[in-house]
Amino acid sequence: MTKHIHLSGICGTAMASLAGLLQLQGHRITGSDRAAYPPMSTQLEAMGIPVAQPYDATNLSSQPDLVVIGNALSRGNPEVEQVLNARIPFASMAALLREEFLTGRDSLVVAGTHGKTTTTSMLAWIYEVASQANPELAPSFLIGGVAENFGTSYQLRPTRTFILEGDEYDTAFFDKGPKFMHYFPDALILTHVEFDHADIYADLAAVKLAFKRLVNLVPGRGRVIAYDASENVTECISNPHCRIERYGFAPKSFWQIQNLHFKDGRSHWQLFREGKLFCDLELPMAGEHNALNATAAAALAAGQGVSAEAIQKALSSFLSVKRRLEVRAVINGITVIDDFAHHPTAIRETLRALRAAYPDSRLWAVLEPRSNTLRRNVFERELVESLKLADRVILAGVYQQENIPAGERLHPEHVVDALNREGTPALLASSTEAILAQLASQARPGDVIAILSNGGFDGIYEKLPLALAGGTPNA
Repeated sequence: MTKHIHLSGICGTAMASLAGLLQLQGHRITGSDRAAYPPMSTQLEAMGIPVAQPYDATNLSSQPDLVVIGNALSRGNPEVEQVLNARIPFASMAALLREEFLTGRDSLVVAGTHGKTTTTSMLAWIYEVASQANPELAPSFLIGGVAENFGTSYQLRPTRTFILEGDEYDTAFFDKGPKFMHYFPDALILTHVEFDHADIYADLAAVKLAFKRLVNLVPGRGRVIAYDASENVTECISNPHCRIERYGFAPKSFWQIQNLHFKDGRSHWQLFREGKLFCDLELPMAGEHNALNATAAAALAAGQGVSAEAIQKALSSFLSVKRRLEVRAVINGITVIDDFAHHPTAIRETLRALRAAYPDSRLWAVLEPRSNTLRRNVFERELVESLKLADRVILAGVYQQENIPAGERLHPEHVVDALNREGTPALLASSTEAILAQLASQARPGDVIAILSNGGFDGIYEKLPLALAGGTPNA
């Protein structure tokens, strides 16, 4: 039966993807959000799904059959209050996804603090390429970003395989458990486990407990592909009820990377399975973390019966994900990179990858502390260590710092002072316009500018190319 389903918080990556899946089922979809920005706003527009801005009770005046409430909404939000007052049926994204799309399918879940989106995209592309020889392998998927090979963040096929990104963030104001607890994986990739999401997890122990519970959901016939160089990951898989296969560089790992090297922005390595050469792999992107992500995807796919040839073909043609080391522009010899930075470790790996891809370039890091972890002072020292990998650093002010308790706030001036003391030129910019002016006057041909934010960053991605070209960006 066709329903009118409204998604409150539709511009979140998972919510927009769910909107697309529901539309493919034939439902009438509407949505609302505080503010929309690419890439999800672009995807929703292409789908013809109307997005009301901002949140308002009148957005629900048509009395939809169901409202999906995003995890960014809480009591006091006008749409939440209208749903409760009018007794409109409601659900969370994760629960509805499970009910509508995962039941009766093989759920292949990618989880971990880092690398989820890229690894999920790689795994989906491996299955898509493999389906050219075996149509039964054609995947349905939901990814927390736009996979370049597909041009979308979702796909629905009438086959058994459903590949999805397993997010450890909470589900909704009425369900504070992690979203991934709804996905009941038949096979699982666990990339990294670190302290993150400081707004909902009290400490590292709480994060590890969530991942232990996820591992505990994998059935005895299933498998966990787990990173081999993390004590936290090792702890999370220490009481398994299914097969565990480690991956990485360790000599005794089930899936071992050997002879990794980078050339002309591409990665090359040999992948060994239980000590025997499985295949040679090539990836059109640099960075050790990308090779690890690709290895995890290859390992899970191979264990599910995908051939080495399909894995090789897929990874050699992988086109990355929007906002993951995405080249947004090359202006007067200056390369502008967009990366979804949310944690000091992710920033470190991004800058390391850019060093490998552009070894002779001067590297700028322009950071907006926007994620709920980066806006807090819990990782202030780690942030300094990560940013030191750049040649020049510009920090914006903390996004909506008034929403962070005073004693928990990151002080970007402390980060800037530490960087300057330790030899990395850094400055704190008072506005986006100040950042643009600094880059327009100081950047030179051959430079690489990495814009690091998990949000819209006041439109800097569109404004910076114009500023570098000598134009006047809109305020």
